[in-house]
Amino acid sequence: MWMRGNSEWSVAGLSAVMLLLAVMLAGCTLLPAEEEALAPPLVKPPQENYRTVAVERGTITQEIRGNGVLESYASDAAQFRAAGGRVDKVFVKAGDMVKKGDPLIVLDVENMDIELKQLELNMERSRAALRTAKLSDDDEVLRLAKLQYELDWMKYDRLREAYENRLLSAGMDGQVTFVADVAEGDKVNVYETLVMVSDPLKLRVAFPAEDTPEAHNISVGQPAQVSFSTDSVVEGKITQTPSSAPATDDEMLRSRYASHIYVEVDKLPEGAAIGMRANIHVVLQERKDVLLIPRSGLRSYLGRTFVRILDEDNKIREMDVEKGIIGSTEVEIVKGLEEGELVVLQ
Repeated sequence: MWMRGNSEWSVAGLSAVMLLLAVMLAGCTLLPAEEEALAPPLVKPPQENYRTVAVERGTITQEIRGNGVLESYASDAAQFRAAGGRVDKVFVKAGDMVKKGDPLIVLDVENMDIELKQLELNMERSRAALRTAKLSDDDEVLRLAKLQYELDWMKYDRLREAYENRLLSAGMDGQVTFVADVAEGDKVNVYETLVMVSDPLKLRVAFPAEDTPEAHNISVGQPAQVSFSTDSVVEGKITQTPSSAPATDDEMLRSRYASHIYVEVDKLPEGAAIGMRANIHVVLQERKDVLLIPRSGLRSYLGRTFVRILDEDNKIREMDVEKGIIGSTEVEIVKGLEEGELVVLQ
């Protein structure tokens, strides 16, 4: 009885399992089928565009352009040459017209007048002592008396010169073009340029050399074109460069000569005056019928000078070149390129 019952349960259990498997298989058939992955779209690589220019023949110039001002080439630097001191009064300012002998600056005498009287007294005493020594028979006493008198006289003479020269005067007729930044009570030194007086009729153009990279190529005698505010262009020539500047003990002039180039013109425009601005144009060299490329097409790296060429297959090739004159926008190619080749610009 038990066996039969167990067998019935076994048959029933097997049937249940089979039914469950059938249901599960039927459920799987109801799920949607997995979609097949799409292939990525084909993207063409971007076509690189190059800015190019053809090698051409033409004329190139190496030139210098600068801005300058008219200044006088005949000037007098007013300095105290005996002794310095403290300023009592300044009589002039830049732009003033003066005559030779006009007062420029006067120093405060302070106690100089009293010191001068004291030295004069010392000198008179030593002179009296010298007369007395001459009456004696002692040569050594006479020698010492002479030395003392000479010493006292030298002290007196030098202070007297400084006292008499405490007034600085104009050494020539002209226009005051520089006055040192000094006021009452300021200390000034001997041989310090305090005032500059210039002849307003002897003019030339000065322009700074440090603003011109090719300034070292300029030489005295080279022609130059000068244009003023009136737009008139006059011919001139280089008359002084830093390398040809004259020697001077004046520190201010020495500094200016070392940093400026000077041009004298054939004829000044009407109304020309100190301080008038001018434009300078100097042609250093010129060559015709040469191969030219823009300066932006020339490359350099680790001492190598080269260009990039775009060939017929639209490929880039590097070519070593030899450069010649470098102009403001173009450069001469002496070797390495042919006319018509396409140079890739930077």
